Amino acid sequence: MDKFTVHKGIVVPLDRANVDTDAIIPKQFLKSIHRTGFGPNLFDEWRYLNHGEPGVDNSKRPLNPDFVLNQPRYQGASILLTRKNFGCGSSREHAPWALQQYGFRAIIAPSFADIFYNNCFKNGLLPIVLPEAVIDELMNQTQAFVGYQLQINLEQQVVASANGERQFAFELDAFRKHCLLNGLDDIALTLQSAAKIRDFEARHLARQPWLANAI
Repeated sequence: MDKFTVHKGIVVPLDRANVDTDAIIPKQFLKSIHRTGFGPNLFDEWRYLNHGEPGVDNSKRPLNPDFVLNQPRYQGASILLTRKNFGCGSSREHAPWALQQYGFRAIIAPSFADIFYNNCFKNGLLPIVLPEAVIDELMNQTQAFVGYQLQINLEQQVVASANGERQFAFELDAFRKHCLLNGLDDIALTLQSAAKIRDFEARHLARQPWLANAI
C-alpha cells in the first residue's frame, strides 16, 4: 500500500454521527470478490437518487444534489471530516476499501468503531481522533470557506490548517504509525521475514523429508 507521510487536501464535511458500514458501502456490493471498484458506490444510498446494484453504470444514475460528495465545492476532497462513532455496524472491510478507492487518505472524527478503525490501517487509510470541540471548529471552517484544506503530518502527528495558524495534535499507536509511514500492510510485514520463513521451511523439511512428497 502507499506510504503516508504528509498529506494536504480538500476537506469534505459529513455532519452525521453513527454512520454505519452499510451506509458507507451497502450490502449488495459485498458480492464482489475483488478489492477494486468500490469507490463509485461509496455512500451509494445517499449519493444517488435511485437504487444501485453491482454492474450498473453509475455514470448514468441520477445524483442527489444535496449530498456533500456531489457538491462542486468538495470535488477532489481527500480528507473526510465527520462525527462520532464513524464506521459502526458490521465488520466489512469493504468500507475502508470504498473510502480509499474514492480518494480519501484520512478521516477525522471524535471516535470510530473499533473494527473499522483497525481495518483502516490495514488499507493505508489514516483515522484521526480529535476532540468534539475541534471537530466543531473544523466543521465551521470547512462549511464557511470553499476549498478549505488541511495538512496532516503523520511523523509529527499534527493536523494543521493550510496557513499553519491552527494545529491539532493527535495520538496514534507507534506500530500503526510505523506501518503507515512505510506503506506496510499485513502481507508486506510478513514478507519482511521472507528469508527467515524460507530458512525455517528448509530446516523443517531436512528434519522431516517425507513431508516433501506430501507437499
